[in-house]
Amino acid sequence: MTSPSASFPGPERAGGDVAALRELELRNKGCVACRLRAGCARVVVADGDPRASLVIVGEGPGSEEDLDGRPFVGPAGQLLDRILEAAGVRREEAYLTNIVKCRAPHHRSPRVDEVQTCTRLWLEPQLARLRPRVILALGNTAAQFLLGTEQGVTRIRGQWFRSRHVDAEGGTYEALLMPMLHPAYLLRNPARALGGPKSLTWRDIREAAAVLRGEKEPAAVRGLPEAVPGGLFGPGEA
Repeated sequence: MTSPSASFPGPERAGGDVAALRELELRNKGCVACRLRAGCARVVVADGDPRASLVIVGEGPGSEEDLDGRPFVGPAGQLLDRILEAAGVRREEAYLTNIVKCRAPHHRSPRVDEVQTCTRLWLEPQLARLRPRVILALGNTAAQFLLGTEQGVTRIRGQWFRSRHVDAEGGTYEALLMPMLHPAYLLRNPARALGGPKSLTWRDIREAAAVLRGEKEPAAVRGLPEAVPGGLFGPGEA
């Protein structure tokens, strides 16, 4: 299941935009705004191309990322690299980051106030400067925050949604957003059966890569998914 790698040119961006993003990343590394910073080795901000048209957002760094200083470098990140490569996307052609930039203790999910603080100070300004064409939201925390929904990612994965963000000039831009299962979930559920998590993820990444290449348009692009009871960051799926 491989395809040749293709380049995905990002939106035209002035050098000042990239410089502003790098300056934001540098300031982010010194953040002590929430309780997570006290329990981790370093702030894990981002990795990849600031001019990329693809942005990948996960939940937060794990222990390997906390030591390395880059997102998605542990077992789940290595699996993500293989998933991208199988669809013809190189890691270097994307910009990778997380909802929260510091490792949460005991492998717990970030709390609502931690998410609100980190996204207000860092993720939202990142997206304002990045202005990607496509966003992949990996796992519950990323999908629920970016879409403002309570639904678990297994309910909404593989669908395209409109995702509107403020840009650095004070206007707005619209990206295509697809929720996907987090690679960590695939490691916990390794079955390759048709219709299983790995099969669904293969379908989703091929769809996303085809849209990035301009080979197809999304069949349907939805507005915000309907909310369901359970709390925005309650117990979830993947």
